[in-house]
Amino acid sequence: MHKFLKASTAALALAVAATGATADGHGLSGDLRIISDMSNPAPRAVMEKMAADFGALHPDLNVELEIVDREAWKTQIRNALSANPPDVVNWYAATRMTPYVDAGLFMDISDLWAEPEFEALSSTKGAMTLNDAQWGVPYTYYQWGVYYRKDIFAELGLSEPKTWEEELANCQAILDSGRKCYTIGSKFLWTAGGWFDYINSRTNGYDFHIQLANGEVEWTDDRVRQTFANWRQLIDMGAFIDDHQSYSWQEALPFMVDGEAAAYLMGNFSVAAFREGGLTDDQLDFYQFPTINADVANAEDAPTDTFHIASGAQNVDAAKEFLRFVTSADVQSEINSGDALGQLPVNANATISDDKFIQEGFEMLSNNASGGIMQFFDRDFPAEMASVGMEGLQEFMVFPDNLDDILARLEDARQRIYK
Repeated sequence: MHKFLKASTAALALAVAATGATADGHGLSGDLRIISDMSNPAPRAVMEKMAADFGALHPDLNVELEIVDREAWKTQIRNALSANPPDVVNWYAATRMTPYVDAGLFMDISDLWAEPEFEALSSTKGAMTLNDAQWGVPYTYYQWGVYYRKDIFAELGLSEPKTWEEELANCQAILDSGRKCYTIGSKFLWTAGGWFDYINSRTNGYDFHIQLANGEVEWTDDRVRQTFANWRQLIDMGAFIDDHQSYSWQEALPFMVDGEAAAYLMGNFSVAAFREGGLTDDQLDFYQFPTINADVANAEDAPTDTFHIASGAQNVDAAKEFLRFVTSADVQSEINSGDALGQLPVNANATISDDKFIQEGFEMLSNNASGGIMQFFDRDFPAEMASVGMEGLQEFMVFPDNLDDILARLEDARQRIYK
């Protein structure tokens, strides 16, 4: 456990500039206990600096930071919140909050979200909302989208598609050139979840997608079948690389690096791997998943990491002030910079690095994701349903004729899991 009891004048000045805290905030005292799962080296350094800077801003406050292993925290969080709970914890948005909200372990912080400054976080408000209340705040996220070989598109005279019809036409031209449209590695299942997220939300909208994730819609519903019908258009064309179920997402990268496939639906973390594989920024580009149904607004996969106040917090005033601090534009700019987390700030007023993919992702999520922010299939769906569901999605990509059996199994699982 790290204790941040004293701070230099320079650190105090930085923290004051970063948070713009009120005079009332400067009167905080007592202990503020934080448990964080930001355990990898770069995130750990970010978390330790945030705690130190916040402590510098409040010299009468004793900030205690405990950092635990990220995977271990997934099994420890419930006990930590139940017995001698800390004030603030790390977790995830959307459905992943549900068990702790339902158990009364997270505090309702709707009062914070009613403050004018929180309007800058509006892109993720839906993901932080359950039962018409808000239960945490976001501090970082990253975009998903279609990363593609710009040089191949130029060779074939293709432009970034805006509609599903344009996507299909582009794909046919790519296939006619002897290439596959998309690489994918579905060995570990979750990549197929990304395709379902996008096609379902573009077909039926964010609200429907989340209703399905919440177990409120049958998997045999005609609207779900339409999602699979749209997806099958690509499968029947032969759009995806062969034997993708044999590859991890990393093992599928060479197909695009070597020019055997033209695009990859993936998260922005893939950019570093593409660059390491030898692709230059002149060859690599990104576009937003195209519109399928013009009547629904664009929803985007942007997995979001969050802070929450425990319902048993002992220092609620300090905890709320810390949440104001980590969501402020300056702090989010700093912690998400290229030499820190290297991700996207959620605060729309934050500044970002000059990396073109970070720039494009920030613009898309801040200004062109009015449909909502999804947390990805294995976060939006309960863990057991996500596991069964992703098995079915991968099977569909390989054996699309099995759809009726797949949907029947998923519906049986829905009725059992959500009972």
